Amino acid sequence: MADAQSSTGRPPVHPRQARIGYVLSHEQFPPRQIVANAIAAERAGFDEVWASDHFHPWMDNQGHAGHAWVTMGAYGQHTTIRMGTGVTCPSFRYRPAEVAQAFATLGSLYPGRVFLGIGGGEAVNEVAAGGGWGSYRERAARMAEAVRLIRRLWTGEWVQSDGPYYPIPNAKIYDLPEQPVPIYLAASGPNSARLAGELGDGWITVMDSALDPKLHAAFADGARAAGKDPSALPILVEHYVVVGGRAEAEEAARLWRFNPIGFSLASEPDPRKILQAAEEQVTLEQAYSRWPVSDDPEVHVQAIRRFLDAGVTDVFIHSGQMDQQRVIDFYGREVLPRLRAVA
Repeated sequence: MADAQSSTGRPPVHPRQARIGYVLSHEQFPPRQIVANAIAAERAGFDEVWASDHFHPWMDNQGHAGHAWVTMGAYGQHTTIRMGTGVTCPSFRYRPAEVAQAFATLGSLYPGRVFLGIGGGEAVNEVAAGGGWGSYRERAARMAEAVRLIRRLWTGEWVQSDGPYYPIPNAKIYDLPEQPVPIYLAASGPNSARLAGELGDGWITVMDSALDPKLHAAFADGARAAGKDPSALPILVEHYVVVGGRAEAEEAARLWRFNPIGFSLASEPDPRKILQAAEEQVTLEQAYSRWPVSDDPEVHVQAIRRFLDAGVTDVFIHSGQMDQQRVIDFYGREVLPRLRAVA
């Protein structure tokens, strides 16, 4: 990256390179364990980590919801690993200026290591924290305005904005990072993928969308419309895995059972009701049916290579099982070296 913040607030473009990351699930583990897992992931050889940014867990039985920005500051002190959020909503629970200030500070503390993942939010976080909610059209419009406003604030200039969602009379971010913080937009449909290409420095998506050529094309169209080379922009995916067999898979599925119907629950603010809906509508087998479940490293290698072959650059491993050290050690010992040997 450049040595100074660009006048646009954007990081310089680089050719894409494959990275394997690890998901720090704030819904499932308490803050001290999140920090310990980040340290362990770096020692095992992961390239980066991302932190889920939640006010409530998705389901009540997950049991945790620490503040992602606070834990990032904590494990940033104990690691040298690249880190970011997957994802922060800057448009309901948080306001864009607050997000701009927080990630400018994180970028100043950890130069070149921080990225900001941005999404349109979920009611379980936004409504529950008193931030309100809106239709898909409104959420997309708010997110677009928020991203543009964050970029303007990261220029270090005085900023005025008439909104319509986030009017600012006169504001300035005084402490800016030496190296720009990239913004990656979450998207799982064609309209949002195009917006991610247009406004983002990269795209965060989910397993099925990451393998859909139509969504890759929409992302590329948005990037080209904004004068960017889509081949230089990273594509990040959250990849659910289980290290072990059926017992470990069912353990993970009980905590992430909502996944097959997650989009239909985006407007439900109560994690107790999401848990109830998941238990009524999704069997444990359905919950883990799309995940690689194995202690054979080649199964995990091939699952990751499928994403890389589809054009994904950053694969973030997310395991819902409780023994995270087993997952981290297995990947560090058996999977990451195989992937790098092939590369």
